[in-house]
Amino acid sequence: MSKIPFGPTYDEMAYPSHIDPKIRKEALKNKENELDPINLFNINWKSDSGEVHKLVLPKALTGVDCNIVVLLGKYFPSGSHKVGPAYSTLIEGCVDQTIIPGKHTILGPSTGNFGIGVSYICNLMKYDSIVIMPDNMSKERYQRIERYGAKLDLTPGTESDVILTLERTFELKKNPKNRSLAQFELLPNYRFHRHVTGNACVEAVKGIGNGRIACFASAPGSAGTLAAGDHIKKIFPEAKVAALEPYECSTLMNGGRGQHRIEGIGDKMCTLIHNILNTDFIALIKDEESVQGLKLIHDGTDILVENGVDRLDALAMKELFGVSGICNILGAIKMAKLLKLGPDDNVVTIATDGFDRYETVLVDLNKRYLETEDFVLRRWFRDVFLKANTDDIADYRLVSQKEKLFKQKEKDWLKFGYSQKYLDSMKDMSFWDSEYQKIYHYDELIKKMRED
Repeated sequence: MSKIPFGPTYDEMAYPSHIDPKIRKEALKNKENELDPINLFNINWKSDSGEVHKLVLPKALTGVDCNIVVLLGKYFPSGSHKVGPAYSTLIEGCVDQTIIPGKHTILGPSTGNFGIGVSYICNLMKYDSIVIMPDNMSKERYQRIERYGAKLDLTPGTESDVILTLERTFELKKNPKNRSLAQFELLPNYRFHRHVTGNACVEAVKGIGNGRIACFASAPGSAGTLAAGDHIKKIFPEAKVAALEPYECSTLMNGGRGQHRIEGIGDKMCTLIHNILNTDFIALIKDEESVQGLKLIHDGTDILVENGVDRLDALAMKELFGVSGICNILGAIKMAKLLKLGPDDNVVTIATDGFDRYETVLVDLNKRYLETEDFVLRRWFRDVFLKANTDDIADYRLVSQKEKLFKQKEKDWLKFGYSQKYLDSMKDMSFWDSEYQKIYHYDELIKKMRED
């Protein structure tokens, strides 16, 4: 194993060129040795050459004039950008000395990717960990978590039952040896995405269209990723932020609480770290269309090509997305149509992970359909992508609409011990700006501990 300093700062995760060149070189050299702790310094959106990992979707696929730019999370260590919030939350606890090596066990409430990130980071930083998640997620998630050495504590249900993982975590936290990296409520998640993902989004559109961002669309799981929109709006004040929910579990839009298949989003709550002030639109995406879209991208290369997608582009996309990535792409298409965006405009969205943890999802899809032959995939190409429409989109820029979300947040979080005063403080942007500014404080603490 390589001998390394303590871990990267927020600044180094946003700008890996700021990492000590010797450490950066060693981190890049050891990417394939994923359990070498030097990979902490590969937690960023950048390629070896310093470019943001991204894809501008073929317009033959999206059916819209504007550019839809997708940031690719599969290139992060552990295969998902969720490793960033997991590291940020753990490192803040370390420098605050509320998490002590050899003394504390780390809890990771999750529906998958954050749990994978927690188990991975705890492996590299030598902490015992327990991942609390629903018992009906894709098998690939459980296998990867256990491969990284975490224990699983499973609660009943699916993605839509994540509240049960929070209740279980709340119980486990009563043991003083346990410390929770609670992605839904702890603000390092917000800080990581506002600073690291937000900066990556701004960099990603340089040289594309007008070089600006007209809309940022992302599904809230923990709502961490939506924090990128706060940075985007600082740079491009005209930008709109759209939160995407499963049609089958439309909690933010209308209090819906159903089951759905889009792993990683739609968790029957308004998360504590969701900055409601900067959510302009909420759009609903059907879960079956997200899974059908994944099937088409992964298995329908010839169908894409016959509909105008370059073969090399079609082949390149096969492994880049999971179900939530397709959901985000469909949301980006819907928002492009709603906002009537043209060829100079850019919509940015996120692919949290890649296909590697969804093989069983397509196996399940194939069981549900009598046929998934080419003529079916042709229909899905038209119906899922080209016919994506502006139905089920609500404008949340009105104060009255935002107040509905604040009420939902109160309903979800007062029972976990948060005060009304604290929740009310989130109704002012100064709360979020103040929390964001803490990255500079934590960067200094991290650098100091690296020197000790």
